[in-house]
Amino acid sequence: MENTEKLKNSKEIIAYVAECFPKCFTVEGEAKPLKIGIFQDLAERLKDDEKVSKTQLRAALRQYTSSWRYLHGVKPGAVRVDLDGNACGELEAEHVEHAQATLAESKAKVANRRKEQAQKAREEAKAKQPKAKKPQARKPQSSASKNAKVSKPVETRALNNDELIVGKDVNVNMGKGNMAATIVEINKEDVRVQLVNGLQMVVKAEHLRA
Repeated sequence: MENTEKLKNSKEIIAYVAECFPKCFTVEGEAKPLKIGIFQDLAERLKDDEKVSKTQLRAALRQYTSSWRYLHGVKPGAVRVDLDGNACGELEAEHVEHAQATLAESKAKVANRRKEQAQKAREEAKAKQPKAKKPQARKPQSSASKNAKVSKPVETRALNNDELIVGKDVNVNMGKGNMAATIVEINKEDVRVQLVNGLQMVVKAEHLRA
């Protein structure tokens, strides 16, 4: 005698039942409303089938009738069918209302679950992102690094002609004070100097002091 392998889950059982009763059950598309009490008919027709038990059939049938595609099929004007596809009367209004309410509730639960999962995924992604570094407080600039800030007046003297040489450290007379600088280029009376902050400017030789 051949060993009969039992079906393992509701999905396999529904597929098997749809194969046995194709005019009643389907594994895809909109399902037909089932005859009231169809479980007893199903259990009786499959009582000698070793692939399934009554407990498995009941669980599979519950899953089948709670699926969205089955609930979609429970609508006004739809007709219930038996295992052989024979009509067993139109659906009652209360059954249609119950199916529609169940479908709406189920869809709302799924939508909320997806929303929560999406929110969780966003939070996890945000947590994995490197945190932005706080801007460091700017240190007060020294008088030498501020944009050509003029120092307080100091005692200086005019440069001698022989002191006008490239590389000479000098002071630039700005009227109210002096700026430390270095000569980088000499072009007759125009002298290019580089200030301590790195900026360069051209001044007349007469504005340079030692």
